Amino acid sequence: MEKLTGLIAAPHTPFNADGNVNFSVIDQIAQHLISDGVNGVYICGTTGEGIHCSVEERKAIAERWVSAAEGKLKITVHTGALSIVDTLELTRHAETLDIFATSAIGPCFFKPGSVDDLVDYCAQVAAAAPSKGFYYYHSGMSGVNLDMEQFLIKAEPRIPNLYGLKFNSGDLYEYQRCLRACNGKFDIPFGVDEHLPGALAVGATGAVGSTYNYAAPLFHKIIDDFTKGDQAAVYKDMDSVIALIRVLVQYGGVAAGKAAMALHDIDAGDPRLPLKPLTDEQKADVVSKMRAAGFTQL
Repeated sequence: MEKLTGLIAAPHTPFNADGNVNFSVIDQIAQHLISDGVNGVYICGTTGEGIHCSVEERKAIAERWVSAAEGKLKITVHTGALSIVDTLELTRHAETLDIFATSAIGPCFFKPGSVDDLVDYCAQVAAAAPSKGFYYYHSGMSGVNLDMEQFLIKAEPRIPNLYGLKFNSGDLYEYQRCLRACNGKFDIPFGVDEHLPGALAVGATGAVGSTYNYAAPLFHKIIDDFTKGDQAAVYKDMDSVIALIRVLVQYGGVAAGKAAMALHDIDAGDPRLPLKPLTDEQKADVVSKMRAAGFTQL
């Protein structure tokens, strides 16, 4: 099984002033990420506002990313939706594309009530794209808070194309158990950017995150410093991470992250409701504070 290694960006879905998908900006984002040495993208997830997009939009976004990446990025397409019908349609469409894997979060209104229920759900979704790997998207935002080690153990005989988990939790004990499940078979890319050094310390080799859209060189340096055993440098590097995360907490991760793309002359637009768009003054403050965090000089 091929695994995701290094940095995997969770890119924003750019919208124009009238709220429609701005497809040409996807091309800009892809070229920027390639030049920043990012290894792959996880599209239409939380940062990509996939849940805020229609099925037809999501299909078109996935197709545009395949074109824009030019084979230089491993593409994972998030197909999760409230309706299993939509999820299956999106996953069947992803099966036709030149991508690395599909992924789905658990339904977040009517939720699977047990690990067995979640396995049943994921088995049906993964079977809709049998030639692609499948990652379950584990995130507390979904409200599906089940034991992921048990999920992997029970899913292993049921889902032949299960590659692993997108692990968006700071629970490093659970993370370590998942790394060891089924004799370490599965790929568990880590998804909480501000906890990356801790995850590296317990065995992470790949990371999926939104801040890699505009601060990838900083996180490349953290990984390099960690690999060299330079803990003092890692500690210093995290000053910049903490500073940029403060901005995301202040203004909201998706809205502030989109504003931060202006650091690279990319206009990702505003998020869709119910997320609140930032004012021009707030966007300028985001950019100013991001510059002050120091990572743009790397």
